[in-house]
Amino acid sequence: MRLTVAMVARLVALVLLLAFLFAPSLFEPLLRPLAGPRAPAIYNQGSLLSLTLSHIGITIAATLSATVLSVALAVIVTRDFGREFLPLSRSIANIGQTFPPVAVLALAVPIVGFGTKPTLIALFLYALLPVFENALTGLTTLPSSVREAARGMGMTGWQRLTRVELPLAFPVILAGVRLAFVISLGTATIGSTVAAPTLGEVIIAGLLSSNTAFVLQGGVIVAIIAVLSYDALSALERKAARRLGRPATAI
Repeated sequence: MRLTVAMVARLVALVLLLAFLFAPSLFEPLLRPLAGPRAPAIYNQGSLLSLTLSHIGITIAATLSATVLSVALAVIVTRDFGREFLPLSRSIANIGQTFPPVAVLALAVPIVGFGTKPTLIALFLYALLPVFENALTGLTTLPSSVREAARGMGMTGWQRLTRVELPLAFPVILAGVRLAFVISLGTATIGSTVAAPTLGEVIIAGLLSSNTAFVLQGGVIVAIIAVLSYDALSALERKAARRLGRPATAI
């Protein structure tokens, strides 16, 4: 496999990210000019590695939960018995886009308290729409000849869904998951306003202390993870599309 410039750049970004998370002191001379005269250049109010893992974990949990519900709703509304529920399902999927994540946090805190839970709720709601719409598109744009062939082979409805429809729709669904995950990764930073352990904690600490080095650390870590995640999911999507002979979805 030939290494392209883009692949080398991503590899370098990954190596630098890991080096910074495991040995941040190595980068102190580089960040020192961005901190105040007596301010620390490296975030010292917690472990950057722990915050990063927590940030990623919260994002994955919210995206997976949203994917399960969104795909289930898409399956229901594409069956004969559930077509009338399409408007209701779209309304449910649109909830997260209607209410800003900050508003969801404000409403969730009195119910579930501070910490990770309100952040999970906000990210979960925010991730519903892109996954639902892509799952709906993937399931409704399958060639009718494929469905008829599955029926002709004597497959039951469940077998057609699990062996034919969902596998063929997988690349399109994955495109929605990719978009939801990357958006949630950036949005998760606001979770620190309600005491969730995310990289927003680093950014907020930098803003409160006027320490640009802290703000840069939190922002750059999130940005690098977002770019690498986007590329990885895009590659997986293209590979799945090639195997199925379907065009990759570019969103």
